[in-house]
Amino acid sequence: MDIEDRSSPNYNARRGGLAPSLVVLHYTAMDSADAALEKLCDETSEVSAHYLISKDGAVFRLVEEAHRAWHAGEGRWAGREDVNSRSIGIELDNDGTCAFDAPLMEALEVLLADILLRHSLPAKAVLAHSDFAPERKADPGRNFDWHHLAKKGLSVWPEAALKGDFMRNAASFGYPIELGEKLVLEAFRQRFRPMASGPLDPADRAMMSGLARQFPADVTERFGRRTPSRPIGLES
Repeated sequence: MDIEDRSSPNYNARRGGLAPSLVVLHYTAMDSADAALEKLCDETSEVSAHYLISKDGAVFRLVEEAHRAWHAGEGRWAGREDVNSRSIGIELDNDGTCAFDAPLMEALEVLLADILLRHSLPAKAVLAHSDFAPERKADPGRNFDWHHLAKKGLSVWPEAALKGDFMRNAASFGYPIELGEKLVLEAFRQRFRPMASGPLDPADRAMMSGLARQFPADVTERFGRRTPSRPIGLES
């Protein structure tokens, strides 16, 4: 795919020798791609991303993947902090109130497939900003079609499983449950049940159980051996 380079000064070295293990999707929440590019490349803004995709499908590379772009901020996924050092950030040209344009989604699919292949990452590595920072962020929001992305093998979608403990299974999938049920439920619904509202219900429990069973987070133990976490508290 064609990628236009627009260098941003807002990056530094990935800490601790970390390599990308996550891909984070954002929306720009701005009026245009040009406005977003100006901000992401302005050193006084202290924000950036590795890529920006415009509504018409143009892809801009702002920071080389080897570097640590400043897109994630504070947050935690699967017990790990400094998401910036662990991730590749992709900004999507969308104001947060409308559907994502077809050319943008098509370009995103090509870019994601390439990133996942080159870094040998599974589909579960692709996250929403709201997944790991639900107390601060809502992007890419309820208008983003995660189900479509999952059908392309570029994200995950659960098969409803036996009902279980929502928060313990949320932790098994990777959510920062220390933030409380309300925020975790909102982040989960933004991605997997965008039309849902009201209190936690059996469908939430069943889908979260499915996520924990199918896509448990990887846990790095003290000496670097990687093992999957396991869903907890499942019941018939």
